[in-house]
Amino acid sequence: MDNIKVSVIVPVFNAGEYIGKTIDSIINQDFDSYEIIVVDDGSTDGSLEIIKKTLENSQIPNRIIHQKNSGVSVARNNAIDVSKGEYIVFVDADDYITSNHISTLYNGKSDFSLTLVVKKDGEKLTDPKPYTQKSIKTEDFIKMELNMQIVFNFFQIMYRASIIKENNIRFTPGIVYGEDIEFAHKALSYGDEIIINNEKTYYYVQHPESAIKTTEYKRFKIVEIFEGLADFYNKNNKPELANLITTSRIPKAIFGNMNFFFHNGYDFNEVMSNMKEQDLLTKLSKYEGDSKFKLKIRLFLLNPKIYYKMWMKLKNSID
Repeated sequence: MDNIKVSVIVPVFNAGEYIGKTIDSIINQDFDSYEIIVVDDGSTDGSLEIIKKTLENSQIPNRIIHQKNSGVSVARNNAIDVSKGEYIVFVDADDYITSNHISTLYNGKSDFSLTLVVKKDGEKLTDPKPYTQKSIKTEDFIKMELNMQIVFNFFQIMYRASIIKENNIRFTPGIVYGEDIEFAHKALSYGDEIIINNEKTYYYVQHPESAIKTTEYKRFKIVEIFEGLADFYNKNNKPELANLITTSRIPKAIFGNMNFFFHNGYDFNEVMSNMKEQDLLTKLSKYEGDSKFKLKIRLFLLNPKIYYKMWMKLKNSID
């Protein structure tokens, strides 16, 4: 097959329990002219053998890359470098997609397209909120995300490959949290329009072990990602987006993650110590937006301990 319309990229590290189902869901698409690129990032649990066995009889063009353990960013970048599709789609190794995922995303015209993500936690499934527009200018989409008026995951988007490759957009190796947000923002900034489809086609599977990993203080590292994006937007003559990051997205990320730690039983003094060490209180004070949210931030900054006690009291009364 010479004309590859879509490249599906799957990074894998010790996902032997899930990767067979993931690849099966990618193989069983109601779409022609796509390839599968799986990158094994030095797995030690037999993932590579499962990948080979699952793909060996597939009629879908595929490529398996085996690399020494270098992280998910390097794995995705290596796959981008060898991809042949006009568009690129990402699927994580423990997630799965419906049989119409690619056909729903692909239109062959727009720079980007998007479908809905369902989060699966055991038998529990979320019901994602549909978007109200059928298409959005990418800059407007970015502004809405920076104001947290919308929520999206990088893997629910189909990307025009030429935008990624010609602008040398890659995942930054070594980032422990938020490398996907950085990639999506940069890619979207070079495009014109994103087509929206409210079909639920991507299932994001959550596991107890992954929840534990994401509760570490590395969540605050997202601030560094957005600071880097602010620099990126300034250098690309988009000062309004850079300002939104400083006055909206960063403060909201700090406040949201702080409350996440409180909700999950982290020690108040430990949380505050981490916030002061990273100068997050100063960055939190720069919020310029909704008056109610601004009031919450002011109350917290005025007396963090009292805010914490009141927050915990209200939390416990709801629980």
